[in-house]
Amino acid sequence: MFTTIPAAFSDVVRRDPTAPLLTWYDDATGDRTELSGATLDNWVSKTANLLIDGLGLSGGDTVAVLLPPHWQTAAIALGASAAGLAVAFPGRPQPVDALFATPALAGESAEWAAVDRYATGLLPLAMPLREVPPGFVDYVTEVRNYGDHFAGAPVTPDDRALAGPVELSHLAVMRTATERAAELGLTTGDRVLIDTRAYPDPIDWLFAPLAAGASLVLCANLNPAKVDAHTTAEKVTVALT
Repeated sequence: MFTTIPAAFSDVVRRDPTAPLLTWYDDATGDRTELSGATLDNWVSKTANLLIDGLGLSGGDTVAVLLPPHWQTAAIALGASAAGLAVAFPGRPQPVDALFATPALAGESAEWAAVDRYATGLLPLAMPLREVPPGFVDYVTEVRNYGDHFAGAPVTPDDRALAGPVELSHLAVMRTATERAAELGLTTGDRVLIDTRAYPDPIDWLFAPLAAGASLVLCANLNPAKVDAHTTAEKVTVALT
């Protein structure tokens, strides 16, 4: 069992950096985005460098990720984890050091006390926003200014990983994710199709597959009539719908 989130992510990338690690579908828009391990790792590294070098955050600080399941959500959460920062997902508002949200949630994010605020439209091809909400910076535009490799301080099992009403260390998250992977029947090398409406918890759609060494096919607005087509096209071995 891996004892930190970055260790689990690094392992699955290292096994085959060129293979698809996270594929994103939105059946409502027709959007499909495929990221290899190397490509997702670049986004994770850029995000970590943005948080550390751009914002000056450090171990013990907290980043709110007020985003639905999406490949950019994964990149931001994993980037924060790599930087040794705790991640707060949607829930009870709390003081945080940086915040990421969609424009639709920009108003609600005012309840979260944060100095630095980033917005993303979760658009196809990582397109920038046409209009950035007041007080926010466009994440996909800003993050591209940072390096593809991140060399930060090592993350320890006892460091905070998730912040919220119940705070969890990296070790606690990985234990929970490993147990959940077993419950879901995930094993190393699996290609897992996930209906994000049915499995919105990041333990299910992100951390459990990584703990198992599996790759992800995240599906938003999943059309039941397209499940078989997605399964065949993506060589899915486990479907969570």
